Amino acid sequence: MTERKHACEIFNAALKAADPATGIRKVVSRDSDGIVIDGVRYPADTYKRVMVVGAGKASARMGSAVEDILGSSINTGWINTKDGHSLPLERITVHECGHPVPDERGIAGSESINKLLETADSSTLVIGLISGGGSALLPAPVPGITLAEKQEITKLLLKAGASINELNAVRKHLSTLKGGGLARAASPAAVHLLILSDVIGDPLDTIASGLGVADKSTYTDCLGIIDRYGLRSSVPAGIVQRFEDGAAGNIPETAKPGDGFLAGVRTTLIGNNAISVEAACNSAVDLGYNTMILTTVLEGEASEVGTVLASIALEVDRNDRPLKRPACLIAGGETTVTVTGEGLGGRNQEMAAVVAERCAGLERFAFLSGGTDGTDGPTDAAGGVVDGETLARGQRMGLDVRSFIADNDTYHYLKAVDGLLVTGPTGTNVMDIHLLLLGES
Repeated sequence: MTERKHACEIFNAALKAADPATGIRKVVSRDSDGIVIDGVRYPADTYKRVMVVGAGKASARMGSAVEDILGSSINTGWINTKDGHSLPLERITVHECGHPVPDERGIAGSESINKLLETADSSTLVIGLISGGGSALLPAPVPGITLAEKQEITKLLLKAGASINELNAVRKHLSTLKGGGLARAASPAAVHLLILSDVIGDPLDTIASGLGVADKSTYTDCLGIIDRYGLRSSVPAGIVQRFEDGAAGNIPETAKPGDGFLAGVRTTLIGNNAISVEAACNSAVDLGYNTMILTTVLEGEASEVGTVLASIALEVDRNDRPLKRPACLIAGGETTVTVTGEGLGGRNQEMAAVVAERCAGLERFAFLSGGTDGTDGPTDAAGGVVDGETLARGQRMGLDVRSFIADNDTYHYLKAVDGLLVTGPTGTNVMDIHLLLLGES
């Protein structure tokens, strides 16, 4: 079907625009006098040692680009990345860890990064490569909190449908590196963070839980988050006690504006969802579609957002609003799923299944919802791509889409009806892309 093919082409254009290597090459260079990052010169005679550290799903791709540019200028480095997202690097160690639930490998990798940072001094330049997923990949629990306890609260919040901002606020207050901890550990070195955003609005204190910047969240906020989801009695008692002690002022807060160790830190944003959405728009125009960007700040429950997007597709079909066919409507952001069933799936797959049901029978129609990192929930799919015949294909096999959605089992439904979007690890991570396509009637 032409529209499905075009949807995949447009999504690939969005992925290409989000390639962190492209962003890094725009801002990092080397000459005989030293290294330049985003217009800031780091003279070789001042910074005699260059260290690269990082974490995230895209960090290995970022590390590859930095190695290509800086080569032998790099003395040492360590990156934590998700299983299956590593690349072979020469001067930087790439270490795979568990995501989204932290594991012992993440702790070991975090300890290796900490040890490197402990050797940094005023003649060291620390280049930080940070992307989405970095928070889970740098667990480094604070004293008195175990990995198992961090795993438990992460699972509880994910199942409850907590946002990435909420997850990261909690993680920062349970970690030695997050919430500005990396900057604290690296001081007095110069630190320049290169950041690929996977968070709506690109707040630097939220991406990978703000490793090198001041933190707006507090222990009081963390108590509010677990109470919002009714989890205070389920969360490990040690974590609740830490949040209560912090809220009472009995233990230090995360990094806050004015802390001296933050003075030597610079940050550069190298990519985000808006750049990818714009590339998707340009690709759709080139393919001949009337095109509109609906939003780059899409949030909410995946099934509810899917219902809204489906209603927009139906409005185009019936009333030529807000665009006439051929039409492509694009949204970016990241939704959540409140898990109540026992099945397998992810936010993008759930959205695709909902749209498939709502837009059943719609001609010359396709909907794609995909994670730019190539991962959607605990599955091997990036999301889903469906059309007006998807529901009918399932019905012919005796499949009831509503039961799959209710059981959070949209992976198996979409797999049966040829609706999975599978890309494998993409080397980037700038949240999700959603595409509604309606061809010429």
